[in-house]
This record gives sequence, C-alpha cells and structure tokens, in this order.
Amino acid sequence: MGCLTCRPTTAANPEQTLHDDVEIYTQYMTPDLIEAIAYRGADPADDPRWAESGAATREEYARWAQHCCGMAGLQMILDHRDGYAPPMMELLRGVLPYGGYVEDGQGRIKGLYYQPFADYVRAEHSLDATVHPHLTMQEISGLLAAGCLVMASVHKEIRRPDLPAPGRGGHLVLLTGHDHGRIHLHNPSGHTPGARRASLPVDVFETFFGGRGIALLAR
Repeated sequence: MGCLTCRPTTAANPEQTLHDDVEIYTQYMTPDLIEAIAYRGADPADDPRWAESGAATREEYARWAQHCCGMAGLQMILDHRDGYAPPMMELLRGVLPYGGYVEDGQGRIKGLYYQPFADYVRAEHSLDATVHPHLTMQEISGLLAAGCLVMASVHKEIRRPDLPAPGRGGHLVLLTGHDHGRIHLHNPSGHTPGARRASLPVDVFETFFGGRGIALLAR
C-alpha cells in the first residue's frame, strides 16, 4: 500500500500532515451555481454544464447530483492519484451494482452506503478502503499521517461554519490534512471558493462531524 503522492508527517513536524495539490471536484458542474441551488431553490437541471457530469439528460443530472458528494470525493482521490478522474455519473453507474445507492419503491434515492462503496473502489479502482463507523479526530490525524485521504460524514451546513451546526453527518467531505489544531477539507457542495477549500478549527469541525467516514489509500 502506498501514499497518494502526498507529504506525510515527519518527526520534525508531527502536528502537521498535508496532502498537497488535491484538485476540487464539485457535485454540481458549475460551482458558482451552488449557492443558488442550496439557498435559493435554483433547479440543477438549469446548470449549463450539466453534460460534463456524464448524465444522459438534464433530468438525470438534476435527480442524482444532490446525492453525489461521495462521487465527487472519489473524483478528487482518483485525480490526485492518476491525474484524471472519470465523469461523476460514470462513477455513480459503477457503484450502483454494488448497492452503493438504493432506490426505494417511491423513487427516493438512499445512500451513499459505505461498505458497498468500499467494495466498489477496491474492485474497480485499486483503492484500499476502510469503513470507520466510529471515528475520532485522533484517528483521523493518524490516517492522514499514514497517507490516507478520509471521506468524513458532516452536516451539509459545514459550508457556513460561522453559524451554529444544525446537526451532524449526512454529507461527505474529503479531509486532506491537519495542521496545529485545524482540519483541512474539500467540500463538494461548497457554495464559495472558501467553503470548497476550507480550513477549520478542530473544535468547530467536530460540531458538524458525524463521527464516521471512509479512509482510502492507493495500492
């Protein structure tokens, strides 16, 4: 197993781990529209770049994009390792046979389910993936230092950390480093550049954090 070409923690600086140059992918193809989609009721189907997702139609894109935070996180990881990531909907279609998402009898989409996702990325993308149903900040620091990137479950409103957290978990962000009491993350639904690439005090992050996630490492 190997690091995702990142800079590991060194003995000279044990409080810092940075995974450099991780590109940001968003679950909506036009990042500047995320604020309107998230807070003003804009229809994702009106995204002029919808076809870049790999969706067959605007309607398919609009239906699935809101559930694709994990697929955008996987794009970031694959791009970081390979210099390229498949389109978001191609990855989604790949994980569906593994049970990563489930549609109920009323057409509602449930998921991303962690273990089927882990099975998928191991089989199809040569990533070692470990599901952590109970994950502490100390464990996150150790995983990052070991070369992993960590998809962590947080409340979606982590994009506005200046406001009180309305809950914990339900949305996936990619943790890329820790640095002297701060956690670095890439948020696929960040509504501003600063929300998409964020650095938060650990105690603020923890108010949004659901205490679970997936650690991913290149083989």
